[in-house]
Amino acid sequence: MEGKKAENSQFYVYQCINPSCRLRFTLSGAEKAVRECPRCRSAIAEQLKTFSPKNIPSVPKSSFPAIELLLDNLRSTWNVGAIFRSADGAGVKKIHLCGISPTPDNPQVAKTALGAEKSVNWEYHPDGLVTAQGVKSAGYHLIALEGGENALPIQTVFPLQDRRPVLLVSGNEVTGIDPDILDLCETVVYLPMFGSKNSLNVAIATGIALYLLRLSHLP
Repeated sequence: MEGKKAENSQFYVYQCINPSCRLRFTLSGAEKAVRECPRCRSAIAEQLKTFSPKNIPSVPKSSFPAIELLLDNLRSTWNVGAIFRSADGAGVKKIHLCGISPTPDNPQVAKTALGAEKSVNWEYHPDGLVTAQGVKSAGYHLIALEGGENALPIQTVFPLQDRRPVLLVSGNEVTGIDPDILDLCETVVYLPMFGSKNSLNVAIATGIALYLLRLSHLP
């Protein structure tokens, strides 16, 4: 199921007719019609209604300051695919996939990205440090999404005081950002946590950071 194709198709509501189950669920037109319940498997699922997806207005990209992403040694195809989806929504110019980060050539990345891997430019680089150095030399403001003593709460940083293009760096799910890449970043931000965990999943955190950055720099 690819982005625009899925968004233009019809959606369907089904319900299991087994009285002890009665699971209600939805499918897109790109998926096969079902004849059994995905939960109890013992009853025919009944199609209740058809509906169309709701469209959200887009903002003209010409008004955007440039944002690029560097993903430093992410392990999960799901995380990379989800970040592509968020990057498309936030109008990201390019994603730099570095080290062991999987690329959209992996079908599991494409499955989660839902077509966003075709609308967002991306490049693969074996060495994230060299890539970060090159982007910084091109005049970008490097921002690390990371913790540590020098990290600032993200809501205290945006909007930035300058209009330079931005490279947002997100790191490995366990080890975080390569220390040498972190040293190149002018700004380090973190998302405040209000529960017992110290951080969010990298795909969720990156999506939040991208939107806070984008929305704070709209004209």
